[in-house]
Amino acid sequence: MDRAEAVTEAGESAAKERFWRKAGIILVVLTGVLYFARLGARALWASEFRWAEIAREMILTRNYFWPTINGHLYYDKPLGSYWLVVASTYLTGGMNEAAARFPSAVAGLIAVMLLIGLARDLYDLRTGVIAATILATSFSFVFFSRHADADAITVTGELAALWLFWRNQANPSGRWLIPFWLLMAVTSLMKGLLGFVLPLVVVGSYCTLADGLAGLKDDLLRGSLLDRLIALIKRNRWFFNWYTPLAVVLSMVTYYWPFAISYEKTGSISGLYMVYRENVQRFFDPFDHVGPIYLYVYVIFGLMAPWSVFLPAGLWRAHAGSPSSDDETRSDRFVLIFFWVVFLFFTASGSRRSYYLLPILPAASIIVARLFIAPFAVLPRWSFQLLKLGFALLGIAVALSFIGLVPPRLYLPGKFALMPNAPDQPILILYLVGAALGVAIAIGRRFTPLRIFFASATISWLFMFYFYVFAMPAGDAWRGEKSFAHQVRGIIGADTDGLAFFDNTGPAYYLELPKPVPSLSTKRELEAGIKAGKIRWIVTLNRDLGRLEFPNEIVARELVNPWDSKEHEGNSMILVHVIPKT
Repeated sequence: MDRAEAVTEAGESAAKERFWRKAGIILVVLTGVLYFARLGARALWASEFRWAEIAREMILTRNYFWPTINGHLYYDKPLGSYWLVVASTYLTGGMNEAAARFPSAVAGLIAVMLLIGLARDLYDLRTGVIAATILATSFSFVFFSRHADADAITVTGELAALWLFWRNQANPSGRWLIPFWLLMAVTSLMKGLLGFVLPLVVVGSYCTLADGLAGLKDDLLRGSLLDRLIALIKRNRWFFNWYTPLAVVLSMVTYYWPFAISYEKTGSISGLYMVYRENVQRFFDPFDHVGPIYLYVYVIFGLMAPWSVFLPAGLWRAHAGSPSSDDETRSDRFVLIFFWVVFLFFTASGSRRSYYLLPILPAASIIVARLFIAPFAVLPRWSFQLLKLGFALLGIAVALSFIGLVPPRLYLPGKFALMPNAPDQPILILYLVGAALGVAIAIGRRFTPLRIFFASATISWLFMFYFYVFAMPAGDAWRGEKSFAHQVRGIIGADTDGLAFFDNTGPAYYLELPKPVPSLSTKRELEAGIKAGKIRWIVTLNRDLGRLEFPNEIVARELVNPWDSKEHEGNSMILVHVIPKT
């Protein structure tokens, strides 16, 4: 190569670097818009009530070391994520939906930036931006980044620990182990011991297998038992380091101190017991959520949608491809171990739920991103075919989504024909036009992997923006928890002392109770409270109305739509007024 060619190549390389740097900035901005826009517009849903109500009661009682719902202890998760919600109230002007979700949105945005950094260090900036785009616009990651819980926060902490390991694995001093272990401790204070377990399992597996199975087999079949043990220790010298004991002690202190203060204030070890129950017992001897062992084989496609249409092609390339350098070989091995260790870990757990697998998404995003880097010609044959099939499926999905413009009465049967039209149709049309243009441009004169990526990214971002920022908040018009709670407070006024929940937890957060109310589970308790004159109002479920064997009248009902199932109607809440005996 002569000097002129070298200068030209260097200029092209610098231009590409500038392009992907700008693309990364745009991605961070668009992710921020997607995660924060109208964050508090939608009413709380499902498990979100726990985080909001616990934080509300912490603020109300000023006891930040004793998580309660309606005064009852709820220590299923450590305290960290609740504290983040409490802290968010200073930014949102009070305890509201936005405050409950704000920590998850921040964590989701940080995770996207962390993945840019990790994938850049593994490969290059282009891979980092593409992988982060995939993560940022995957269906479940957007959901949990706009949801009040600790899942997105946990993924972010685990990703930060893995990036710290990768950047420092060759550092002989080992000082990086202190922030590494502290990161895991803080992450574990958000949801549970996964903050320790997943990074340690991934890093330990990678270091053991860094030179491949053949190299490991040679070490384990050669020499005495002591020689084999020494060989394993050498492979994991990141752990067998003089800094490890100090790092472990500091991390244990960091993790334990909230439980210690909780015990000092209350004399209860409920927090530590729940750590055991929710992490150890749930893994080895589950008491609920026992999904089938094959659950995650198909669940991952829903979690990663729409990018999951490319996952088979990405996995085929990752297992069959031929990296161009030793560095790429080690990077590919790290990503594959990251993916499969997480998959097998959650599969081995006795307790399985779909969203438990969320931590696999960063690894899956890198695997798919690698598909879009090189020309079709260098892809393995089956990866090429699966990539085209995946994009065809995405195109079909875009075509089918035009049905959203058609009134349901024209194509849905029975009571489902009564469902409302798709909300915010101008925004829906924007998504449909943008998605159709993306498909058209990708299959134009130059059909390349990179064009497939940009088309898919356009489709995914536009759909997520419409669905999460507009459609889901609009759906509140057909949900009843919040409006029911407001009805209840409007009817009972300040008479919250006369209220009780019967066999349900009620809409506790939206009732904004000044103090806990009785939560009863048996008819005997309920009748005793009524006889004593303490209970005048009862929030119960519609299906339990027949169990109330005393004079009463229904004064408020949670909204039930014509298309809702009988089960949903039975689970809807009602407010019952106890009629005094004359």
